[in-house]
Amino acid sequence: MRTKIETKKYLIVLAITTLVFFGALLVSNHFSEKRLAEIKSIENNISLDILSSETQFALLKESSCKAIDHSTAFSEELNELAQKLSYMEENLGDKNADVLNLKKYYSLLQTKDYLLIGKVNEKCGIKPITIIYFYSNRGDCADCKKEGYALTKLREEYPELRIYSFDYNLDLSVVKTMKSIYLIKNTLPALVISDESYYGFKDPEEIEKIIPQLKKIRQAREKATTATSTRK
Repeated sequence: MRTKIETKKYLIVLAITTLVFFGALLVSNHFSEKRLAEIKSIENNISLDILSSETQFALLKESSCKAIDHSTAFSEELNELAQKLSYMEENLGDKNADVLNLKKYYSLLQTKDYLLIGKVNEKCGIKPITIIYFYSNRGDCADCKKEGYALTKLREEYPELRIYSFDYNLDLSVVKTMKSIYLIKNTLPALVISDESYYGFKDPEEIEKIIPQLKKIRQAREKATTATSTRK
């Protein structure tokens, strides 16, 4: 009798354990499928962004100086694409083949934008404010993530500022050429500002000192805000 009770108890425990296991498995599969669907949607959106961006390049090349918004032309699309890639990198990992391929596309688009802005400068006489940022995701750059946050903060504060971010270790000829042009050493994070290279973490205040135009922009905004408040 006692043996029957023990056997029944074990069977009940086994049944409960099995239910919990398969229940957890179903929940896990559900969330995995949901995450994969989200990532697939992002991949599709990125493909559309790339096609749209390349078309926009062609249009901007043919536009007159009056038609080009020098402060935001094309930068919003690049920023949105960067956010999507960041999401994919966090979910799939920086070594995932899809992530690496999309990062290569993004690097090419950034380079196209950099060259386009140079042509706009020649054509319209508008000198852009740019920062080229080299980082690493291999765990060998303690300050790279912090530098990324600092640059994001600056970009939000100054829409006129164009920031181009490149993975130092990305196997792409364009990135290798950029490193060669600016003689970038493997001492990251690295910033290129006005053709000068700066190594190690730089907070927003330090970068503002390196780029005095940013301080002038901020002062002009503060002056305009004060003038508007006074008129009211």
